[in-house]
Amino acid sequence: MPFAKTPSAFRPPDVPDRRLLSENRRLVREIDRRGVLRGAVSLGALSLLTGCDVSNGESVQSALRAISGFNDRVQAWLFDPNKPAPTYRPDQVLKPPRFNAYYPIQQVKPVDPATYQLEFAGLVSDKRPWTLDRIRAFPEQEIIVRHICIEGWDYIGQWSGLNLRDFLTSVGADLTAKYVAFHGNDDYMESIDMASALHPQTILATKYAGETLPDPYGFPLRLRTAVKLGFKNPKWIRAIEVTNTYPGGYWSDKGFNWFSGI
Repeated sequence: MPFAKTPSAFRPPDVPDRRLLSENRRLVREIDRRGVLRGAVSLGALSLLTGCDVSNGESVQSALRAISGFNDRVQAWLFDPNKPAPTYRPDQVLKPPRFNAYYPIQQVKPVDPATYQLEFAGLVSDKRPWTLDRIRAFPEQEIIVRHICIEGWDYIGQWSGLNLRDFLTSVGADLTAKYVAFHGNDDYMESIDMASALHPQTILATKYAGETLPDPYGFPLRLRTAVKLGFKNPKWIRAIEVTNTYPGGYWSDKGFNWFSGI
């Protein structure tokens, strides 16, 4: 059965009420950023594209989300699960990596390595939890790839850890399922499509630049995939769920494109 969210002190910042255009600006910006409908979408054009009333907030949101969903489907159709992302040299790596979360670094809740266990749910035949020692004993893969944030910044990072395809195979996950969801030690959850999970440059990172991940950057386990925007790479992973039921995600549920490939 799916994981329930654990209680957490972390909460998204309050969003004040704003005028209609402000309320929908983020979705419009995100649709444009992904480029599928570049130049074709604006609030004024929505009445032509969908027949919606731009003075009606609910109808605008519905239309924007329909377009965003179309964007997701097109990105998934264009995605090549075997095409490698660009890689870089060790001397180009940013040390330490840049911290990113919806809360400040001072609010990071460290994971206790002595009690940590990675749990499983959904379409996984072997649901026995993994200890940190067992995770560390798994064969290690290194990738040096660019982390791209939806906010517009990026950096080159050197990540080492468990190849996700090999790991999912080892626990008997159904590799024909549609989604893999990752539950963080905070209240953050994100999910990716199975094709991206099986990409050869998708790993569960345990190290950065050859050293164990520090607490602020995801210890003991974070997703690091070269084919997704940064917010699709959750940190402090405590559970993995394989499912055919769309799980959504922290920012996806707030209006950002779910697929968010790069």
